Amino acid sequence: MNLDKLQNWLQDNNLDVAYISNPVTIAYFTGYSMEPHERIFALIAFKDAEPFVFTPALNVEEAKASEWNGDVFGYLDSENPWQIIADKIRQRTSENKNWAIEKSDLSVAHCQNLHEQFADADFNNDVSQFIERLRLYKTPEEIEKLKGAGAEADFAFKIGFDAIRTGVTERSIAGQIDYQLKLQKGVMHESFETIVQAGANAANPHLGPTMNKVKPNELVLFDLGTMHEGYASDSSRTVAYGEPTDKQREIYEVDREAQQAAIEAAKPGITAEELDSVARDIITKAGYGEYFIHRLGHGIGKDVHEFPSIVQGNDLVIEEGMCFSIEPGIYIPGFAGVRIEDCGVVTKDGFQPFTHTDKELKVLPLKD
Repeated sequence: MNLDKLQNWLQDNNLDVAYISNPVTIAYFTGYSMEPHERIFALIAFKDAEPFVFTPALNVEEAKASEWNGDVFGYLDSENPWQIIADKIRQRTSENKNWAIEKSDLSVAHCQNLHEQFADADFNNDVSQFIERLRLYKTPEEIEKLKGAGAEADFAFKIGFDAIRTGVTERSIAGQIDYQLKLQKGVMHESFETIVQAGANAANPHLGPTMNKVKPNELVLFDLGTMHEGYASDSSRTVAYGEPTDKQREIYEVDREAQQAAIEAAKPGITAEELDSVARDIITKAGYGEYFIHRLGHGIGKDVHEFPSIVQGNDLVIEEGMCFSIEPGIYIPGFAGVRIEDCGVVTKDGFQPFTHTDKELKVLPLKD
């Protein structure tokens, strides 16, 4: 059980209490997921006592009915949550001097509120890296959920490709994708805002969707994903609407070659920076290196972006069970952008993608 590993980590590092504040991390350890907005939501773990979940009163019964089988405590909006947390902790243990927090998540204000309740405590210990490493290796059950999310992304591509026609806006296409995911697949949450970019807009990787209208003979880039049983998908495809030019075909084929080479190279033993170089070298030799402006990939799991980063300078050795994206891109300002992306899992034999939408350049017929 992952909470046992957290407790062992506390013991090994002579730490008394872990305050887990990131809702995704809490879901990872407890199976209970919620978005607290401005309210307080936390998992409190101890080196030698039973953990508890702390939620707004609005969510207490929901938490008790979830997979979590430990204690749940709540607070009313009119109450001081930090005082209640402090009281519950002191009821659990008298050892509360050495704390671990998620420095990558916990706000300064919330940390100060905790410090007011435990003035003599040390809050300088960071549990974030331990959690990153723990989440790095996916179980067979997690991989099945990631595959389910990948299948939903494949469905979304089909909806998006079918929605392209002359004069339709990027936002309209994205809206149709999101609507049909809900209507036909019951998907209530995308893993991030669905991105549709036509023509020169696709040269700005994180722009959009906008009210830009699709025109004949443009490349159209899709970047999308869903949340499936708490696990994310993230995939990109680029298609041609009408007959592409020689230049459009060239940048597409260079990017496709780079992505395929990286997929074939993604095996246990290669380092993250070596894998990045496999794709980057192909794009650079083709004369487009300056237009590949981001890392090759990122981890995926309960978050759409997780550890590790597949990037130059990262000497992490790739191992079986790691899940991440492979997504080289070529972005030429004022002209076009191409990105092809699959997330997948590393096995002893190689890389198995979670998405399977064809990557040969799809040329869509013009439609009014």
